[in-house]
Amino acid sequence: MAVLVTGGAGYIGSATVELLREGDVDVIVLDNLDYGHRDAICDVPFYKGNVGDSDLVKRIVLEHGIESCVHFAAYAYVGESVTDPAKYFANNTVQTNDLLNALIESDVKNIVFSSTCATYGDPQYIPIDEMHPQKPINPYGWSKFMTERILESYDSAYGLKFVTLRYFNAAGATAKCGEHHDPETHLIPNVLRAADGDLPFVSVFGDDYDTPDGTCIRDYIHVADLADAHLRALDHLKGGGDSAHINLGNGLGFSVLEVIEAARKVSGRTIDVKIEPRRTGDPARLIANASKAFEVLGWKPENAGIETIIRSAWDWKKAHPNGYAS
Repeated sequence: MAVLVTGGAGYIGSATVELLREGDVDVIVLDNLDYGHRDAICDVPFYKGNVGDSDLVKRIVLEHGIESCVHFAAYAYVGESVTDPAKYFANNTVQTNDLLNALIESDVKNIVFSSTCATYGDPQYIPIDEMHPQKPINPYGWSKFMTERILESYDSAYGLKFVTLRYFNAAGATAKCGEHHDPETHLIPNVLRAADGDLPFVSVFGDDYDTPDGTCIRDYIHVADLADAHLRALDHLKGGGDSAHINLGNGLGFSVLEVIEAARKVSGRTIDVKIEPRRTGDPARLIANASKAFEVLGWKPENAGIETIIRSAWDWKKAHPNGYAS
């Protein structure tokens, strides 16, 4: 089975490519390298381009005998999506629609879609299951929400089978692939940058939430577990499984201060903290109910502990002090 991985040079994409290769799957990567890193995927057949380039997608499918697609290739900065929504709808929705059309015209009938818990918006209950109402509160969430609706329509009309995987907070690293964003907005890599002296302190946005220590609680999931879920979703579709929307999370919540304390233990370093005002739109808690992932895919996270997640990210950072930069 040859698999096209769009956005395969990105953080989660490269970890998924790594796992596919370990399973002797033929993988082809399409990435425009706006945020991805060519060095993250080494000798994998690679095409630099946009997923909305229908002629390129069709050529890749024909040349490599593509049977399935795993679609990452999204812009994912929530704040930027608010200030520049056109960029997000153009890439995350319009170009994805062009990709789907090219796949259908090339007789590719299976796709695993990288979605997000941002499609749910502010939680009405915790933990969040797949039946939770979807009311995004930013253009990033809406761009993914609309693609989910397109996929449902394309399944009904054209027989395009899909699994959408709604992630909570991706974190950690594999031996080869880690997190290298510019700018970096995620908590764990910034905490580790502070531990390593790259940042003077970690900003904590609000310490007066209705949580045990006053800081926001999030569900962190190891990137290797995310990659494993994508392989299982591909197998589900290849075996004739129905289309599905599926949450991915640990079902465990860790507060910002708990993450920082775990990073202190893992790194053995002092990490200074600066309390900042709350950010607009940050819920107190976001925790997944991922029982459907086990029921449908047989998936459960193998790296659930926050210290395990942080240690993998710390080990990768020490081995790659400049990330993928030469």
